[in-house]
Amino acid sequence: MNKVYKSKLARAIALAFIFYITSFSDLVGQTVWLDQLDLSAATQGYGVPRKNKTVDGNVMKIAGQSYDRGFGTHAESSLQIQLGGKAKLFTAWVGVDDEMKEHQPAVEFFVLGDGKKLWSSAVMRVGDIARPCTVDVAGVNKLELVVTDGSNGNYYDHADWADAKFETLGATTFATFNPVSSEPYILTPKPSATPKINSASVFGVRPGSPFQFRIPVTGDRPMNFSASGLPSGLKLNGTTGVITGKLAKAGTYLVKLRAKNAKGIAEKSLKIICGDQIALTPPMGWNSWNCFAGEVSAEKVKRAAEVMVKTGLVNHGWNYVNIDDFWQNHRDSKDPSLQGKMRDEAGNIIPNKRFGDMKGLADYVHGLGLKIGIYSSPGPWTCGGCAGSYGYEKQDAESYAKWGFDYLKYDWCSYGNVINGLPQNDPYKVSSLSYQGGNQLATAMKPFQLMGDLLRKQPRDIVFSLCQYGMSDVWKWGGSVGGTSWRTTNDITDTWTSVKNIALDQEKSAAFAKPGNWNDPDMLVVGTVGWGNPHPSKLKPDEQYLHFSLWSLFSAPLLIGCDMEKLDDFTINLLTNDEVIAVNQDGLGKQASCVQTIGDLRIYVKDLEDGSKAVGFCNFGLEKVNIAYNDLNKLGFSGKQRVRDLWRQKDIRDISTDKEALDLNVPVHGVVLYKLSPLR
Repeated sequence: MNKVYKSKLARAIALAFIFYITSFSDLVGQTVWLDQLDLSAATQGYGVPRKNKTVDGNVMKIAGQSYDRGFGTHAESSLQIQLGGKAKLFTAWVGVDDEMKEHQPAVEFFVLGDGKKLWSSAVMRVGDIARPCTVDVAGVNKLELVVTDGSNGNYYDHADWADAKFETLGATTFATFNPVSSEPYILTPKPSATPKINSASVFGVRPGSPFQFRIPVTGDRPMNFSASGLPSGLKLNGTTGVITGKLAKAGTYLVKLRAKNAKGIAEKSLKIICGDQIALTPPMGWNSWNCFAGEVSAEKVKRAAEVMVKTGLVNHGWNYVNIDDFWQNHRDSKDPSLQGKMRDEAGNIIPNKRFGDMKGLADYVHGLGLKIGIYSSPGPWTCGGCAGSYGYEKQDAESYAKWGFDYLKYDWCSYGNVINGLPQNDPYKVSSLSYQGGNQLATAMKPFQLMGDLLRKQPRDIVFSLCQYGMSDVWKWGGSVGGTSWRTTNDITDTWTSVKNIALDQEKSAAFAKPGNWNDPDMLVVGTVGWGNPHPSKLKPDEQYLHFSLWSLFSAPLLIGCDMEKLDDFTINLLTNDEVIAVNQDGLGKQASCVQTIGDLRIYVKDLEDGSKAVGFCNFGLEKVNIAYNDLNKLGFSGKQRVRDLWRQKDIRDISTDKEALDLNVPVHGVVLYKLSPLR
């Protein structure tokens, strides 16, 4: 055998061997573990996606069985994987992690292939043994692993995809993706240099209460202010634009506001109603909890107030600076700044060392032309374990008024222990009223009626925000106990799941919103949030636009929850669109309702004071919506309408509603917010 022949034979054998190995690999396939993929693309209701660990960072354990590999997540959860038809089989063991055994979580696992359900686990609870998941994924291009709550809310729903892996057709990895864009973009044009007054059309005050109203105006400074028709007892500072004083008698007063700078003049009418009701439009401001939580201090509150002025947020109507929990002393904290007597000998509450001079703090905030809020609980302890108001309601209401506070958030927390006869040293939130005996509705109303009556007796107006998470249909009776606003759901988090679920839960209370009575879906989760662990909001830009649009359509209190000293251009732009804010602050005070649903597109309509309507085309799905919409008549429109894009602040077109279609391009988890005004 010559050398050439031997060489050709060796080459042929080598090629045959390579062909055999490749064919065998395709036949046998590869194993790709789920934890080898980029899990950061997953969305979930709490925490961050974890590789080979639980949400809390522990070893995964389901009903006592430990697992070394997998994906620890939290309902509601979604992970999308681009298989491209290169996988044969997906297998895993699924269940609720044992780290939540002290609670009552319930979840359901789903595997979706190209939008179709391929497998589900049925509802699983903590302690259930792991269930095997074996799914044929041959030919599937896009796979989605989903965990939903088990119909009892998504609290404590720590879920594990354990030992999760793919058998592939030779593929060694797969790409994960999130269909929601992460790229921030600016929609709102910068304010003009000429003056523009951005106040609501109406303002409420009670006879004899201190009056404070800062005229919100954009435009170049310096600015001069004036007003005609101001009733006796009120005066305007022509430099700051702040109206102060007192009105002795009830009545309605029509005032013409005027602002002038070197570039021009702006005028706007303001109706001042002196009567029984305050907060005739939803409160707008900032709250400390979502960024500082238990680390709040008087200095941080002062700095937040200063930023509200320096950034110009005040020129768009933002005016409350609210302290949440942890201004009081704590019952067992090891932090010296939280240690001390709860109350003096007369029962008056004593602020902790971080808040030595509450009146001085309130005066400082008022001096900036802003208002200030405070927090307590009807129970003996707040949610964080600080002193609550139980048994000292009268002293506390009087203290708030004496210090000069304008707003009280009153948080249910340990009052659940009071009505259940449980130990009162364990503050916690209850998701429902469950107690032994008594009338449920009367029990739900009692602590708020007590504080509401006391607040109304004080010599100043104090907005009363009921925080009891929507129990006992609070929207039906909150106003009757003196409430100005009331929470409709549990706490919000900076996740799409949280915002979506809260938004979808607002329909039941919509009819009960009116001037002075507002449904509260909780604070805005934009900017740098973190509850003591600061990070940029997990909401994507489109989700933040949708979030702010919906809260404006809902006539909800607008309370910024981020660190005011870390505002970026995107967040400032989001919070300073006067045309979107005007939808929230509209004097008619109606809440939008969902009038039509087309797949995942929900269409919300809000009637406005001037006879126009705001319409939010809201995409809750994972696919873009591109349609020619021709059902405007179903939304209550007729004849010719002028269509204005509120985020871009420009007219789109004039449309004949019975003849023409409206072209819609709504991004994933995004919004198109229009105002339609009749043309005569």
